[in-house]
Amino acid sequence: MKFYLSSYKIGNQPDRLMAMIPRNNKRTAYISNAMDVTSNVQARGVREREDMSDLRNLGLEVEKIDLRDYFGKAVDLESALSPFGVLWVCGGNTFVLRQAMRLSGFDVIIHRFRDKDLLYGGYSAGICVLAPTLKGLHLVDNPNLKPYGEELETIWEGLNLINFSIAPHFQSDHPESEDVTKEVDFCKAHNIPCKPLRDGEVIVIE
Repeated sequence: MKFYLSSYKIGNQPDRLMAMIPRNNKRTAYISNAMDVTSNVQARGVREREDMSDLRNLGLEVEKIDLRDYFGKAVDLESALSPFGVLWVCGGNTFVLRQAMRLSGFDVIIHRFRDKDLLYGGYSAGICVLAPTLKGLHLVDNPNLKPYGEELETIWEGLNLINFSIAPHFQSDHPESEDVTKEVDFCKAHNIPCKPLRDGEVIVIE
C-alpha cells in the first residue's frame, strides 16, 4: 500500500499522485463519512461533488462508498473495496470517521490490504485517522459527536498505518489553523511524533 497524504484537497503534487496509481487501476473509492455530522445536507453535497470532480479531472474513475451502508457487514465491504486501485478519504471530523471505520469493519480490512497494490489518499481527517493515536486531535475536532448512537464510546486509537500523527492546516488560511497549532504543541508536550502540514503540502509514502 502506498500513501498520498494531503493537508487539503488534492494538494500540490497531482502528477506524483497519478504516478502512484497501481497497475493503472484508476477506480477510486471516495469515502466521505468524516462529514456524517454535517447538518447542512446541501453544503455537504457541494463539497462531495467538488472533491469527486477534482479527482475525475485528474483522470480517476470515482465512485462514492458510504461506510454506513456496511455497518455490521464487513465481509460485504471488503468485497466492495477489493476492485479499487485507490481509496480517497476526505476531511471532516476524525473521530466520527474513526467510528464509521470501526462499525463497518474498515479498520480491520485496511490492514488486510497492507500488502496489496493499493493507493490510500485523502486529506485532513482522512489522513489524521491513519496515526497510532487520535490524542491531540481533540483540540481541533470534537471527540464527543456521536451520529451513529450516543451509546458508542469515543475511539482514541487511530488505524496505526503510519507511525506518526499529522496536523493538517498548520499555519494556513484555514479556520482550524489556530487550533492545529495547539494540537502540535500538545503532541510536543506529550512526546507524540507529529508532522505539521500546511495546506497544499503532501506527504508521500511509497
